[in-house]
Amino acid sequence: MTHVLETGFEVMENANPNGSPKVRGYNIVNGQLTLAKDGGTFESHNPAWLDDCLGEFPLSEKEDVHDALSAAKAAFPGWASTPAPTRGQIIGNMGRLLMEYKDDIVRVETREIGKTLMESAGSVQEAIDTCLFFQSEGRRLYGQTVNSELPDKELFTYRRPLGVCGIINACNFPAAVPFWKMIPAIMCGNTCVWKSPQDAPLLSFMLTRIMHEAGLPDGVINLVHGKGRGAGQSLVDAVDEGMVNKISFTGSTAVGKMIGEICGRNLVSCSLELGGKNPLVVMPSANLDNAVEGAYWAGFGTAGQRCTSLGNLIIHEEIYDEFMSKFMAKVESTSVGDSMRHDDILYGPMLSEKYAKDFLSDLGMCESSGATKLWGEGIITNENKPINFVGDASEGVYMWPHVYADVTEDMECFHEEIFGPAVTVVKAKDFDHALHLANASPYGLSSACYTNDRLEAYRFKTGIKAGMTGINNSTTGAEAHLPFGGVKGSGNGTRESGIWVIEAYSYWHAVNDELSGKLQLAQMDVDEVHIEEADADYAGLA
Repeated sequence: MTHVLETGFEVMENANPNGSPKVRGYNIVNGQLTLAKDGGTFESHNPAWLDDCLGEFPLSEKEDVHDALSAAKAAFPGWASTPAPTRGQIIGNMGRLLMEYKDDIVRVETREIGKTLMESAGSVQEAIDTCLFFQSEGRRLYGQTVNSELPDKELFTYRRPLGVCGIINACNFPAAVPFWKMIPAIMCGNTCVWKSPQDAPLLSFMLTRIMHEAGLPDGVINLVHGKGRGAGQSLVDAVDEGMVNKISFTGSTAVGKMIGEICGRNLVSCSLELGGKNPLVVMPSANLDNAVEGAYWAGFGTAGQRCTSLGNLIIHEEIYDEFMSKFMAKVESTSVGDSMRHDDILYGPMLSEKYAKDFLSDLGMCESSGATKLWGEGIITNENKPINFVGDASEGVYMWPHVYADVTEDMECFHEEIFGPAVTVVKAKDFDHALHLANASPYGLSSACYTNDRLEAYRFKTGIKAGMTGINNSTTGAEAHLPFGGVKGSGNGTRESGIWVIEAYSYWHAVNDELSGKLQLAQMDVDEVHIEEADADYAGLA
């Protein structure tokens, strides 16, 4: 086996038709480059150019995952005892290396999952921001000194790491989200096994190598590639075997519930960041042009493939026609294509052929629900494409932008997440009706309200059941130092990002330091303080 830092990327001999490199990828276990024990492999393809294969990667199974978990367990004592400021310094090194390699990482992300170069740059920048934020948190992993009710006694609290963390994330933010999870995890002293997204293994391999280049000790972060039903399920099943002390998962609500059940019966902590049907309300006092821009980006940025993408667009009936006229003009002018080869693209292909298949199924749900289709014709082909599609549609897997109107609360498409470029439009009678509609889906991740009425803004942000809310902003805004996560079907209350995520990767340890040299019993040996009878004259009551 070769250490992760001893070799560059291996380029395979059978190059792609377009001349782009095809990489031999590996798992990284205890700092070593490894293949799957049974020799299984899979390929990663560019969804904008399906003939472009980025590389071949290990199709890991249970034994490979267990090897990674054993490496993480062995590395845990040494890493947990490393001073937190030192851990923070290594994390800071990661951020600086990400800045140095940013352009290369961005191009790999766009090539591997089809996001525009601008959006990939934003994802990588968020990973950088996370590293720089948590570098300093290594010097602020505070506990407290607590006053005792007894003499000659000191009380302290400390944050302690949980142990081995299993990390599973979706492929739509393959740089930002795993860093949201692993950086605070290792800053708190935990070690990790990261199951890379099946559709972004090359980027995950690249990022893990950068982490090691930053000075990360072997075994602290271990990378295994594979499918969700293979390596991913094995990582979750290892909770039942006592090999995992924490699971952090970003993905579908159905899978999140399964993970929550397994963790719950083992009393193991889990962080679940799940789906959304995010509402965006537009009221008559809003700046309509601003609201149109926010709704358009929320609905169709990243081809609608964000958990925070706009789901239900809720418009007050007084401004419905005017708003929809402006909104549909934007939708009909949408530019779609491969931003690696063309400029001024709003969104690129679906993340993979699987995501495209699932999206088409969701569109069928909209039509069977009885919604009125205003725009969109499914998959883009050279014979069926919007006017501003750029390129050869047969090379990749692209979708039209879709808008469905006349959606009501009793329709299935009102409640279910549609992961792709589609917006469902709902008409509201007044503010109270709009707020009711915004709360009526089973999800509660992100939300937004466009209004210039201060009371409406206040009532919305205090009345909405969601983890995040934008006032006169889209549903997709997030920064590395704000808590990210949802309620209801969107998560279990844990949060990513900012100082709040530390709660998810550490536990409180209370220490009682007795200095008196004798046994003192709290609540029993405390001197009783008697209430003195007040002098009536002194009390001013005479």
